[in-house]
Amino acid sequence: MPRRVSLPAADDLFRPTVGAEEPAPRRGKVRAVPDTPEPAEPPKKKAPSGRVRHDEKITVYVTSEELLDLERARLTLRGEHGLAVDRGRIVREALHLVLAELEEQGEDSTLLRRLRES
Repeated sequence: MPRRVSLPAADDLFRPTVGAEEPAPRRGKVRAVPDTPEPAEPPKKKAPSGRVRHDEKITVYVTSEELLDLERARLTLRGEHGLAVDRGRIVREALHLVLAELEEQGEDSTLLRRLRES
């Protein structure tokens, strides 16, 4: 007896979300520039993505020694600090730290200095 999988219908996939309301129609003139400027929000601090499903992928080539260093760091985090993280998480955290420093320190950042040295 063959097994059949039941899939959701299109209406189930594209239904309105709970609590979503359509905006009320505007009456009168709509200006492209508001009369009073809205206060600028302070820039939100970026955070690494952590444990989520990632939709984008890149390939990075590393030397054998760099891969061993990364694996040693992963094992150190697990053995000495009780953090079970994968290599991708370590790389994303490191990337976040380096890019945040570049944004904050600009010309004085470690990344810029090292790239200029190489």
